[in-house]
Amino acid sequence: MTQLPYEAEIAAAEAALQRAKELLQQEISDYPNPISGCDAQYVRLISDRTRIASCLRVLDEQPFVATPRMLEPTA
Repeated sequence: MTQLPYEAEIAAAEAALQRAKELLQQEISDYPNPISGCDAQYVRLISDRTRIASCLRVLDEQPFVATPRMLEPTA
């Protein structure tokens, strides 16, 4: 089946998010031990990790779309 133009863009977005996830994980791994409650930058990294994971999860979902049982209206 031929890929529709928008599907390529969705795949590119997913690939970009996966790359961002990898870069962010490396950033978190390299980050020095935070001081509890005092490290806004570390909290931002954790927040961004959650945002990226949420975006990836949404892209992977197959939402239910209600459709009529009859494709043509009855006369």
